[in-house]
Amino acid sequence: MELAALVVAIVLVVILVRRGTVPLGVPTPIALLVVGAVLSFVPAVPEVPLSSELVLFGLLPPLLYAAALSTSLLDVRTHRAAILSLSVGLVLFTALGVGVVAWLLLPIPFTLAFALGAIVAPPDAVAATAVARRIGLPRGITTILEGESLLNDATALVSLRTALAAAGLAAHGVGAGEGGEGSAAEVTLGSVSVDLLVASVGGVAIGVVAYLVIGTIRRYLITEVPADTALSFVAPYLSYVPAEQVGASGVLAVVTTGLLLAHRAPELQTAPSRLSEKINWSSVTFVLENAVFLLIGLQIASLVDNVGKGELSLSRTLLVGLAVLVTCLVLRPVWMVPFTLLGARHSKDRGERVRSALVGSWAGMRGVVTLAAALTLPEETPLRAELVVIALVVTVGTLLLQGTTLPMLARALDVRGPDPREDALQEATVLGATTGAGLRLIESDPDADAAVVRAIQEQASARVNRSWERLGMLGQGDDETPSESHVRLRTAMIREERAELLRIRDLGAVDHAVLNTVLGQLDAEETALVWSATRSETVRGSPLRPPERIAGACQHLAAAEIPRPPTSADGCSTCLELGMRWVHLRACAACGHVGCCDSSQGKHASAHFRDAGHPVMRSIEPGEAWRWCFVDEVLG
Repeated sequence: MELAALVVAIVLVVILVRRGTVPLGVPTPIALLVVGAVLSFVPAVPEVPLSSELVLFGLLPPLLYAAALSTSLLDVRTHRAAILSLSVGLVLFTALGVGVVAWLLLPIPFTLAFALGAIVAPPDAVAATAVARRIGLPRGITTILEGESLLNDATALVSLRTALAAAGLAAHGVGAGEGGEGSAAEVTLGSVSVDLLVASVGGVAIGVVAYLVIGTIRRYLITEVPADTALSFVAPYLSYVPAEQVGASGVLAVVTTGLLLAHRAPELQTAPSRLSEKINWSSVTFVLENAVFLLIGLQIASLVDNVGKGELSLSRTLLVGLAVLVTCLVLRPVWMVPFTLLGARHSKDRGERVRSALVGSWAGMRGVVTLAAALTLPEETPLRAELVVIALVVTVGTLLLQGTTLPMLARALDVRGPDPREDALQEATVLGATTGAGLRLIESDPDADAAVVRAIQEQASARVNRSWERLGMLGQGDDETPSESHVRLRTAMIREERAELLRIRDLGAVDHAVLNTVLGQLDAEETALVWSATRSETVRGSPLRPPERIAGACQHLAAAEIPRPPTSADGCSTCLELGMRWVHLRACAACGHVGCCDSSQGKHASAHFRDAGHPVMRSIEPGEAWRWCFVDEVLG
């Protein structure tokens, strides 16, 4: 009963704090950390112990798995050099630097000081992802931070186990296996290399095996959406536990499984299964990610009390903790900036890459793994309570200092994420290409009914046009675009349909299962409409240029580098003659003819291409600087 009440209380606090901080713009993790710290000193609040087993086996696997599911395998592969540099090189560099500082300030051997360095070295996956996405960092930085925080735990935990073995202490709970015990005499460069090899190669191998097993099972659950979602909940443990049992890295096993399953999800799962998994995991990660910071805060009172009973005073322990915190803050840019300068010495965007490196170097928030690793220190460890408090100082300090100032630093250095309108432009282009492929398939089907094909063509055209309509401003006043009008009217219609459905339900004349089926269809359609409308509101108001990844080599675009000026300043000339309205305006690059887009009633820009054969048109909407080749269907 007490456990149930505790879980309910934690979830309710998380929900209330989240609800109160979002409108104020306060980072939820930091607010939960402060709330937990305050509650830890309230006598009426029971002590909530946070054991290393709970974190390493209860919280870490699902959190890592959820983070891996939302990370692109291809992006990780693209940035693998930077990710490996941070997740391996920087972790060891930080552990060594912190070890030297701790060895000079504390009466402990260097091996134990290095163990402390390994504990505080890895930034946290949850903290890095939450902050980077909240403030809108560029995708490259976000991918590197995610990849680093997903992989660096393995380096840190292996380093911790090795350091404790060198100190003659048992590394209980840190990497399992028989290699967790030993003495200083048994630790050599060869044994360390073997440990790292077993942890990395073994972890990745077990992760691949777990992925193959889960993928095979999923092929037999193709129509079983609840069972497939339930399988995803045990997936992190199917890779983590076996890896830890054989002394490999459970962290790498989980990350490997999650990345591969996410990459192959469109082939292994049906659309309903993917949607169900996404929705359910979003709820799970919401609770776990936020509860972690609340639990960290709840440890502060008991940890401070334990230090009061130890060999060092609380003030000296806190001063050493601040020194270690400063060391962690300084060593990260010392590692990242020179490597960035070296890699960008011949690059045209050297300044931009250095600014991005500076922002990334300030995104080293520590989290629950640091505290969990500290709690794995054996009871006989010298100054154990003080070392745990030092780890807590680093965790709280980085969250408060870096978590609150990182947005300001990003703005000061003008390091921003992708413009939503650029995303919308890419989406419209990709959607047009994929829709075209589907249409060509059904149009080539000799047995397809012509009326059905026309209906599908109209639906597909409307879907593509909705993407393009999110770009630019309206041509005439503030009227709705056709898509906005469709969303407004169809949403009102769905709500009226739902009201009628509830009236029929209350009569009790129709089976409940039938009513739920109809209600589910209405809910799914309304969700899609609301999602589309919400995204449309975010894509206007900043200059729009063609994204480099979409703009391809096209001879027509190359030949139209200097377009002719528009022939009309009043709008689409054909629409004006016929008394029609337009949505967005385009101009022919060859002759300057102004026509309206395909969302407009007349579609005169496309008509001009068919009549005149001029292949390239450009947008003349305010703030837009992109062109479109009708022949090759590419942006430029």
